[in-house]
Amino acid sequence: MSQELKKEITLLGGVGQLSTTLLGTGLFMIPAIAANLAGVWSLWAWFILLLAICPIALTFALLGRQFPNAGGTAYFVRKAFNSKVERSVAWLFLSVLPVGLPAALTLAGGFGKELLPAFMAHQYIAEIISLLLILGLTLLGSKSSSQFQALIAFSILALVGVFFWKGDIGWQDIPMPNLNASAALPLGSALAVMFWCFVGIEAFSHMGEEFKNPQRDFPIAIILGCFLAGFIYWACSVVILKFHAFEPNVAAHSSIPWLSERLLGNGLSMLITVIGYFACFASINLYTQSMIRLVWAQAREYRPTNRLAALSKRGVPSWATYAVATVLFLSISIGHIIQLDLEVLVKLANSVFVLLYLLAMLSAYRLLKGWAKYLAGFSTLLCVIVFACLGWSMLYALVIFGLLMLPWKRVITPPTARSSSH
Repeated sequence: MSQELKKEITLLGGVGQLSTTLLGTGLFMIPAIAANLAGVWSLWAWFILLLAICPIALTFALLGRQFPNAGGTAYFVRKAFNSKVERSVAWLFLSVLPVGLPAALTLAGGFGKELLPAFMAHQYIAEIISLLLILGLTLLGSKSSSQFQALIAFSILALVGVFFWKGDIGWQDIPMPNLNASAALPLGSALAVMFWCFVGIEAFSHMGEEFKNPQRDFPIAIILGCFLAGFIYWACSVVILKFHAFEPNVAAHSSIPWLSERLLGNGLSMLITVIGYFACFASINLYTQSMIRLVWAQAREYRPTNRLAALSKRGVPSWATYAVATVLFLSISIGHIIQLDLEVLVKLANSVFVLLYLLAMLSAYRLLKGWAKYLAGFSTLLCVIVFACLGWSMLYALVIFGLLMLPWKRVITPPTARSSSH
């Protein structure tokens, strides 16, 4: 059986996958939080954030074009350093699986339960159904998944466009005040929250091997996906600021439903719920698929005869899919039993993501040449600044990575076994 994933992702599908991943749950919460923290300055904050993320995104694009592989950041690290660091990075990324994805599924389940019949409208049931949908979509292949997410991206863009139309947004409604020293504190507070809207590029790097033309389309998909997501966030913020759809007037998570009811009427509330659910679903879908491909890539490299390295007739890593789905099911179930604090789990998961960005940029600095090397160096500096801003939660990622880097093989292997191997 072939050990190569099918190359089915087009440029449009790639843009759809990344943009919906970056939007995810953020669109339904972050613009309102940013407006509360920075007011009209938040419009400038989106431009600043996009300028800051562009070097990182472009560095990922250059890495993906030169080294397209389902291993993503772990593969880049192996090329730059060694297989020991690669395996540590792979397990570091997978450490998000039992904490970050269940938290995201909870957010999706909040929308999803509103779409279920009354006798099934329970948070846990909505989360399990979401997991089954991801499982089914994954087993259909990456082409179906990318096309589906492109449709979601178009729906979100259309929704914001309707808000502009119904809200009668004109140039006079787009306040862009002059930047000065008094803007520093509110901008900094907003940017600290808004950065998470662009966490997702490292997950998308796992999809590079499945592009029809990775050298051409993968870097373009990353850049266009980031700009599309950034534009939608900015446009949504314009509408939220005009109608003051942020605290203390409106709770952050209710800003989009509130705007929908005011501008479109109650009749479309179900449509907003559907779009909200699938926006969350799209983000979870790509992260799940990236983890499946990482498990498969590691098995292909180090345990090629293991079932996890096998592909189905559709070219899908089916056994890796079942393994990831099982861990997610157990994590969701345990989380409901012991009532885990999801907000804390999300913060811990985010620290892993930023550390992964940092390690990817360090790898790029060693692998790329010419102007790209300087770009990677600047991106590394940006990641260090962001990581330092995380505060106590960055210790979670550092402790896990430090433990993974310990020479466990030497500790576990008996001295007689080690001596006989020489």
